[in-house]
Amino acid sequence: MDCQMQTLLIGIDAGCRSVLEPLFEEDALPHLASIFDEGSSGPLESQLPPWTPSAWPSLYTGVNPGKHGVFGFLHFDGYDWDVINASRVREYTLWELLDQHGLSSVVVNAPVTHPPREIDGAILPGYTAPENPTCHPEGLLDDVRDEIGGYRVYPPRNLPDDESVEWYRRLTRMRGDAFRYLTDRFDPDFGFVQFQSTDTLFHEHPGDDEIVRAVYEAVDEQVGKILDACDPETVVVASDHGIGEYSGYEFRVNDFLREEGYVETARGGEGMPSWSTIAGNQLQQGEESSAREQGVAERGLALAAKVGITSQRIGAVLERAGLDAFVAERVPEDFIRAATEQVDFPNSVAYMRDRIECGVRLNVEGRDPNGVVSPDQYESIRAEIIEKLRGVRTPDGDPVFETVAPREEFFTGPYSEDAVDIACVPNEYDQFLSAQLRGQQFGKPREPWNHKRNGIFAAAGEGVDPDANLAGSHLFDVAPTILATFDIPASDRMDGRVLPVVESAGEQSYPAFDAGETVETDDERVETRLADLGYLE
Repeated sequence: MDCQMQTLLIGIDAGCRSVLEPLFEEDALPHLASIFDEGSSGPLESQLPPWTPSAWPSLYTGVNPGKHGVFGFLHFDGYDWDVINASRVREYTLWELLDQHGLSSVVVNAPVTHPPREIDGAILPGYTAPENPTCHPEGLLDDVRDEIGGYRVYPPRNLPDDESVEWYRRLTRMRGDAFRYLTDRFDPDFGFVQFQSTDTLFHEHPGDDEIVRAVYEAVDEQVGKILDACDPETVVVASDHGIGEYSGYEFRVNDFLREEGYVETARGGEGMPSWSTIAGNQLQQGEESSAREQGVAERGLALAAKVGITSQRIGAVLERAGLDAFVAERVPEDFIRAATEQVDFPNSVAYMRDRIECGVRLNVEGRDPNGVVSPDQYESIRAEIIEKLRGVRTPDGDPVFETVAPREEFFTGPYSEDAVDIACVPNEYDQFLSAQLRGQQFGKPREPWNHKRNGIFAAAGEGVDPDANLAGSHLFDVAPTILATFDIPASDRMDGRVLPVVESAGEQSYPAFDAGETVETDDERVETRLADLGYLE
């Protein structure tokens, strides 16, 4: 296989120096190390929120979520939600801008690219896509599977540890094999291949250095094969955020807001359910969800919840006895939900609707279906909640938040109204935020490893200044920088700048983005996978 690619973008989800450096020192990643050694590299500050579904669209559009419209794994319509997809990304991607300049692209496994929009080239969607995604051009997925002997977006579920590691490596090989096949077939000017398992492994096997090494070695092997096959003039490595150990606490924002009088709750299956119902027994088995009558046991649990015997209280007792995990694996989710105390979103003043959003949403009259905060009260109530959150301290006396601020400090653009009203940045990203009601404001972090602010950026090749100063590099800078490697102007709507590794080609005004028709995801297997990884509570 042979192609003449001008610029290659290698996406490593959660890639950061703290993970890469020890592997570089052990000579475990010769191909990635060569890019860092021969070119210019440095930390890449992520955005708020630093999570895959919002951060990757920011990286490949160059704009903040207030302009592209994706703030987390879920899109909310009032109090209802759906898992986001590419029809919610409402700004041009890198490959669409290149297409407008007559250049072709091959994009493999980029998150939030399903359903794909047409370009000159090929798109094989990644994370948040269904297992059998629509690809561009039509029929591409069958061609890839026939050519490389199988292709999956996600690994099978509930695998033993040793098999899950092999699946990480297998998925990595699939990305590389598919990318090389497609670049040979389409001979693109630009290529983008993303590796997701470098993030997933930390959620499923936190702190396991052997698994980290095994997965990164598999990624490096594919990087080497891609470099040999494509021989790009310029290669860029970038990540959406970093990863690291959490030594702080889990802070349950809705428990705090309830005690402060802003959150109302309902018991016995009434009110809005926790998003953890996605991970329920039906969805875990891949069965269809449907409305049904509660059984006798569920009705009894619902009545018990109404008098205060909730699943949260039962869970606290089981946790102290060390039986919580055992019981959780064996009790149907319908039973748990029937006995759960839930946030009553329509009757609450403010709440955290999704922990991934990193913030608090007010229930505003005229904006939300059952809003209780009048527009003339909005600013005063928001300021009041901001002040209270800024004062929250952990049991050790440390601030929970580094920053609590109005959303306008982080989001600008036509979709900012869809964001949280109050942005909350955890202190050093060492405090784990939760939207669940657990009866106590603090606990142990549910995940001992999670996302950190700084990812990584590296560039090498023709025209790249290996001595460039990359101080202050931001996620939004990646898209304009890659356009500059083609001597193509950045969009004047972009929030990023061209990093000094290459010469800027200036800015230009591109046509207004046509959002087109929004497509609902409505795919339980996608939702279940997100719940498995702890993204949906």
